[in-house]
Amino acid sequence: MIKNNYNSSEAKSYIDQAGKDLADQELALRVYTSRIIGQNPDLVMHGGGNTSVKVERKDLFGNTKQVIHVKGSGWDLDTIQAPGLPGLWLDPLRELRNLDKLSDEDMVNVQRANLLDSSAPNPSVETLLHAFLPHKFVDHTHATPFLILANLPNAEEVCREIFGSRLGIVPYIMPGFALAKKAAEVYEEDTSVEGLILLGHGHFAFGQTAEKSYNQIISHTQTVADYFNLENPTALNVKASHSSHGVLPVIRGLIAEMIGPNAAMPIIDVRNGPEEMKFLKRDDLESLSERGTASPDHVIRIKGRPLVLRKSVWEQGRSAIKEALKDYEIEYKAMFERQAPKAAQPKTILPPDPKTIWMEGVGLLGLGANFKSASIAGDLVVQNARVRSVGEDAGGFYPIGEKDLFDCEYWSLEQAKLGKGKAPPFQGKVVMVTGGSGTIGFETAKAFSSLGAQCFLVDINQENLDIATEKLGPGHFGKALDVTDPDAASEAIKTVIEAYGGLDILVSNAGSAQSGAMVDMPASSVRKAFELNFFSHYEFAKEAANLLKLQSRGGQILFNISKQAVNPGKNFGAYGMPKATTFFMMRQLALELGADGIRVNGVNADRIRSGLLTDNFIAERATARGVSEESYMAGNLLNAEVKASHVAQAFVALAQSERTTGHVMTVDGGNVEASLR
Repeated sequence: MIKNNYNSSEAKSYIDQAGKDLADQELALRVYTSRIIGQNPDLVMHGGGNTSVKVERKDLFGNTKQVIHVKGSGWDLDTIQAPGLPGLWLDPLRELRNLDKLSDEDMVNVQRANLLDSSAPNPSVETLLHAFLPHKFVDHTHATPFLILANLPNAEEVCREIFGSRLGIVPYIMPGFALAKKAAEVYEEDTSVEGLILLGHGHFAFGQTAEKSYNQIISHTQTVADYFNLENPTALNVKASHSSHGVLPVIRGLIAEMIGPNAAMPIIDVRNGPEEMKFLKRDDLESLSERGTASPDHVIRIKGRPLVLRKSVWEQGRSAIKEALKDYEIEYKAMFERQAPKAAQPKTILPPDPKTIWMEGVGLLGLGANFKSASIAGDLVVQNARVRSVGEDAGGFYPIGEKDLFDCEYWSLEQAKLGKGKAPPFQGKVVMVTGGSGTIGFETAKAFSSLGAQCFLVDINQENLDIATEKLGPGHFGKALDVTDPDAASEAIKTVIEAYGGLDILVSNAGSAQSGAMVDMPASSVRKAFELNFFSHYEFAKEAANLLKLQSRGGQILFNISKQAVNPGKNFGAYGMPKATTFFMMRQLALELGADGIRVNGVNADRIRSGLLTDNFIAERATARGVSEESYMAGNLLNAEVKASHVAQAFVALAQSERTTGHVMTVDGGNVEASLR
């Protein structure tokens, strides 16, 4: 199950790239084994776990001193690089062990004061635990098998049964100074131990070489996996098509409603593989849901408990789901009221919305402010489900209690971050762009994604879509569809719900122009032009509007209209007529959907280099008019070419105009002939 991925040749390549400095070589090995630990989700996930190495370096005076490099905040082990393991002078850290107590704030200050590079990220909250242990290499994981073991009611007894005296056993203490001291004391009671198990928390291993420490991690974890008969790794990203598309947008809207009137709707990540669906059939779901998280670090990301939605509840519709969410909110606020007065410092309550949902018949749901956080919650809810089910069946799942969970969720260092940093304007917004891999479509997606949106592209060519979504980066998806197909719009909406849980903005952009005199054009060609340049817009707008109504949080529909809608061009009637019809539809939809808070606007763009206005076409037009191509493209009041990126800016501006609907924004550099009248 737990594969050993250490490769001597790969390790040597890291050393070779580090240069001749011994400390840099040892740090390079630390990077290598950190990565192969982080790339196994059964060992660590999403910033969980940490690693360190102790080396010798010279200070400014030429004195050789010990330095500890330890994982820094904001870095994940699977992709970590040397800057993600900031160096600290070790001796001052070890002196801290003489203190009886040390606040988290003072601990962070001391750690930052001893950084070799003052601009480096904050070292891990478990830096002192690494520092107090004498070993050169120290590895800490939250391995699935160890989480099962660490949360058993008789964890210590079972640990002795499995390992004898090979592991030291550390009682649960919240990460920080007190845990570091206790772990060091446990180690010093028997310095022959190969590692430590932290009850309710995770696993430490160590060694004088990177390979030895890594091998201990793998060996120990596999031993525990064998004990629990865990034959296969946890399958994290299993997603299958489902038939519950109508309920996820409802949930999305209701959760935003419970947070506040201006709150963005969450992104929803559904995991519904065979193991997840089997878990959701358990009779003891409610009991398991009330017992905390598999590891204390999870609570910061997914709260202390999920929302359980039985099929018998969510099938009743919006009111029943709303009631279940209200119950969750009441219970969360009651927990806060019980625990906050006991805290040493005043606490600010966090939004009461669930970050995971166990939804019978649908799957395990991770929820977050953006796709990344939803995906992280999705991974953690899957891991938690496996830990809970295997643990419960093997003797019981009994993690840390409410007070300890509260202390982790409301950790003072996390509370200090509240209100700092403003979210991007489109964080949590899902934007669908038809013709998304074309020039204007892609620039539009790029503009929205740069402001925090998750983009879903629809286009006819799969290869072009793959290129476009790869350029946009993780969390953006696409689907190859012919938008004129009768089922294309409903299929696109179904897929975007499966990807994100819903939709916020539709940019209906797909289109193509046919040239030729109207009297010479076959009726079939005109009908074909209407299918693409009107009816596809109609179908996508209709499907999007119905979805937005389900969410009951407003939304937007944006059309690419074109100047041909208001200013006919010779031989472009077959393009202009459906565009003019789309223009009218835009205003009609604005009239009909305004009461639902759905805004409908359009962009009137002219003379944009794109699939419609090719280089050859531009050359022909310029020659016909007796001007250069540059002069032709800049033939406007501003004497400047209008680019696809300017059209994208218009779509974004309309999306941000909260009190604008039924409006067409012209983007043409100033063209009196093409202006609206």
